[in-house]
Amino acid sequence: MGEASTLFNLILLAIAVGVFLKLRSVLGRRTGNERPPYDPYSAPEKTAASGDDKVISLPRRPQQGPQEQAGTVEPYAQREPYAVKDRWAGIAPEGSPLAQTLTEIALADRSFDAEAFLSGARIAYETIVTAFANGDRNTLAPLLEDNVFKSFEGVIAGRESRGETVDQNFIGITEAALTAAALDGRRARLTVRFRSELTACVKNRDGIVIEGDPVTVRHVTDIWTFERDTASANPNWRLVATDSAA
Repeated sequence: MGEASTLFNLILLAIAVGVFLKLRSVLGRRTGNERPPYDPYSAPEKTAASGDDKVISLPRRPQQGPQEQAGTVEPYAQREPYAVKDRWAGIAPEGSPLAQTLTEIALADRSFDAEAFLSGARIAYETIVTAFANGDRNTLAPLLEDNVFKSFEGVIAGRESRGETVDQNFIGITEAALTAAALDGRRARLTVRFRSELTACVKNRDGIVIEGDPVTVRHVTDIWTFERDTASANPNWRLVATDSAA
């Protein structure tokens, strides 16, 4: 009985050894160089032609232009600077005293715009000329400096006392150009030359023309000066001086 048991154990041992050797021949032994398990979401494995695995591909450098390839790239300091637009183009010659004074006014009053001023001056000119002819004191008062208003009002009062009226047709402005500028402390002054066309005549109490011509178009040139306090919240300019030119 004991010999049979020993023989049976030897047979089992031989079977186990045979199975082990069979599995080893199929699966092989671990050497530490086994390929990792395949991951379908990982980056593709480099081929032998890709070279050293530690090399990282860099973005390709943009192709150089002809000058760069020739080594003749112009230094930055020597490149042509960007053109700066003349702020007062069409209003005052670049570098002129008028342009310099306009710049000083703009620095004192950040809201100053010469083109906007000229546009408003054209409206003011037509409004004042028409109101003066019609004797409209209420329209004139806020647009004129006190001394100028007194002068205009005196002429209107004289016409009224004589029973005279002005028959005027304002045709339009042919030119409005800045001719001078000044900044005295906070007070800015701008002088504008106006050229306009109109018909005008003065009639007496009986409606008879005593001065001028109601039909002939007159070409008038006026030199007016407007003033504004640059520190004031009031954006309006007032007429402070008038002159006429032939």
